[in-house]
Amino acid sequence: MCITIAFSERERKDDTCHDIIIYIDNQYENFFIDEQDVLDLMTENGLHVIRGTSFEELDLKTIEERVKKERFIKNAEIFKDIKGNIVVNAELRRPFARIIQQRGPGAFIALDGAILPISTKFATRTMLISGEYTSELVKNDLNETEEGRKLFELLKFIHQEQFWKAQVAELDINNKMEITIYPQVTKQVVEFGQAENIEDKFRRLKVFYKQILPRKGWNVYSRVNLKYKDQVIAE
Repeated sequence: MCITIAFSERERKDDTCHDIIIYIDNQYENFFIDEQDVLDLMTENGLHVIRGTSFEELDLKTIEERVKKERFIKNAEIFKDIKGNIVVNAELRRPFARIIQQRGPGAFIALDGAILPISTKFATRTMLISGEYTSELVKNDLNETEEGRKLFELLKFIHQEQFWKAQVAELDINNKMEITIYPQVTKQVVEFGQAENIEDKFRRLKVFYKQILPRKGWNVYSRVNLKYKDQVIAE
């Protein structure tokens, strides 16, 4: 009995955090968060010591919540492994559009609709969003409002279609939620209207690009209007 107690006491004294092992999903595609950033979040920039500290003194749930507060981190899981290490599995959000404001800070839009702050570490090349409505756009994640969800469907459609992802450079949105598309290659500004009937509007625009421009000339028209059902108005 004495031997068992001594062994248990020794095991308890050795129950300290030996190391912190961090795995980051999407790290090399995003560059917004790295292992040092996660460690800084865990320790509140060095305020708390984790390595060498007894697990009795470490609240892994609290540490996990610190990491989850970072907007660029979509999800995080923190646990102790059998070797006495703290293991961190972090999944990053992926920005795919950038908001530009004239009278306020910019932001990113992530693939899950979250609004993210501009990163000082890395500037990714994404579709740009400008216009009067951006001041409203940055207030909530896109999935939290009806207007945001409509715009999110448009952004996802463009992102998922390689042709449009390569063609669309910028969306300008006015206070009426009417969208103007500025293309990467062609000259024509596209008056898209509101974010509705998305597939039909892009189907008509593709007909304009594939059938009309090659016959009429790439520089003949300066504007294309898709607002009206079953019509493409070029001028």
